[in-house]
Amino acid sequence: MNFSNHLLNRKSKVMKNIIIGIDISSKTLDICIKEESLNYYSIENNVQAIKRFFKRYSNENVIVAMENTGRYNWNLFEALEKFNFKVYVISALHIKKSIGLVRGKNDKIDALRICNFIEKNYKESREWKPSSCSIKKIKILLTERALRIKIKKQLVVQQHDYKLMKDIGLDKELKSLNIKLIKNIEGQIKIIENDIENIIRSDETLNHQQKLIKSVPGVGQVLSWTLLSKTEGFTIITDPRKMACYSGVVPFDFQSGTSLKRRPGVSMLADKNLKTILHLAAM
Repeated sequence: MNFSNHLLNRKSKVMKNIIIGIDISSKTLDICIKEESLNYYSIENNVQAIKRFFKRYSNENVIVAMENTGRYNWNLFEALEKFNFKVYVISALHIKKSIGLVRGKNDKIDALRICNFIEKNYKESREWKPSSCSIKKIKILLTERALRIKIKKQLVVQQHDYKLMKDIGLDKELKSLNIKLIKNIEGQIKIIENDIENIIRSDETLNHQQKLIKSVPGVGQVLSWTLLSKTEGFTIITDPRKMACYSGVVPFDFQSGTSLKRRPGVSMLADKNLKTILHLAAM
């Protein structure tokens, strides 16, 4: 009897999950590990340091969770592809809404909150899977394109201020420099757009999906690129209803008893970039 209890206890220890929450910044990773006790670590945010740290857990049942912080996640993604861990990338807003009233904040506490959140919710959360190389490239190029479009808008607005400099004789020179800079940026945008199209054409699946998307009236290149990027080739969002909710185009009820009853409206919890592009396509 004692021997069987020993085996059961050993099995439970072997099967027990190790929960890891990671708070990410540009240079460091603050890590909270929940095993028999809580342990905290801080390591550099580079691929070699991450691989070195996680190597000790390579034969364990590990659940790793982190917030989505854009480019700061990339080193973690590259390193974690080499391990057989369950990885979850969580919206910061989702965690914030789930923890209730809190006071204070630092990197160590944030790592603990991520750790506690995923321990309770990992069964209902979607597990992260590495994106294909084509999707990674498209996402980066779309980000670079958006940055240049923002700069171009600022330069166009700036042209109106040059009229105020006519009295001191700088208006024509500055406007000429401004126009040259805009043309340069437009050339870069065109190069990026051609690169995106070439990536899609070279990928048989993405090329077929783009043709299907563009067969819908009003859908052009930018919307097709955005849909492929946001859904990662329709692999992470496969349900039309979920896609509509994610895009922020679904009305929801606002009603409570008899005191609160408003007409249905769309939620602010949506991908604003995708919603904007869908709106422009519909105009």
